[in-house]
Amino acid sequence: MENPSKIIEGGVEYSLGDFDGTTVHYDFHRILIYLDAKGKLLFGGNFKIHKSDRPVLRKLCAYTIRDAHTCKALGIDLKKGLLLSGPVGCGKTSLMKLLRHLVPGSRHYEMIPSRNVVFSFNHLGYKTIEDYGDSGCFCFDDLGVEPIGRHYGKDCNVLGEVLLSRYELYLASKGRIKTHATTNLNAEELEDIYGNRVRSRMREFFNLIAFGKNTRDKRA
Repeated sequence: MENPSKIIEGGVEYSLGDFDGTTVHYDFHRILIYLDAKGKLLFGGNFKIHKSDRPVLRKLCAYTIRDAHTCKALGIDLKKGLLLSGPVGCGKTSLMKLLRHLVPGSRHYEMIPSRNVVFSFNHLGYKTIEDYGDSGCFCFDDLGVEPIGRHYGKDCNVLGEVLLSRYELYLASKGRIKTHATTNLNAEELEDIYGNRVRSRMREFFNLIAFGKNTRDKRA
C-alpha cells in the first residue's frame, strides 16, 4: 500500500508523519522541513520558513491536512475557504502556492491573480464572471488591488460580482467547492472596495488568517 505520509522531492524522501494503514498522523515539525525543501525547489534557494511565521503556518497546515481537532481549537471552519491577509511581501502568495503540494492527490485550487480576472472581463464581458463564479476551486491572489472592470463602456466591480457568485456556489455545494484569496487589505478596506453586502458574504465563507501588520518584507 502506498504510504501517503511520505513525499519524494528531488530524489529525497520526506516523511510528514506516521501512517497506520488508514490515517496519517501528521507531525508539524516534519511538515515544516518538507515545506522548506519544497519552497526552495519552487521559489529558489533563498526561500525560508521564518520562525515568526509558524503560528500562521500552523493554522494553514491544520486546514490543509484537515486536522479537525486542531482547526476547532483554532476557530477554523473546514467548510469555509481561506482569506490570507498581511502586508506586502510577507509571503502570502508563496505559502498558498506551496500548501497545494502538502497532500498529494487532493483537489488543488488554481492560483489566479485578481487583476487577470478583470483583464478577462474587459475582453470577454460577463462570461468571465460566470467562468470564475459558477464552478472550480480558485485562490484569487492580491484581492482588492485590481482595477475596476470596463466592458463596452460599462464599469463593473468584477471581483465583487465573482465573490457574490462564489458565495452562492458555496451554499449550493454545502462547502464542498471552496474559494480562497490573499489580500494586503484589512476588513474595512475590503468593505470600502466591495461594499457591505460582499464583505458580509466574505465573513460567511472565508476563514480569516492574518499575518501581523509588522511582519517583515521577505523580498527585502
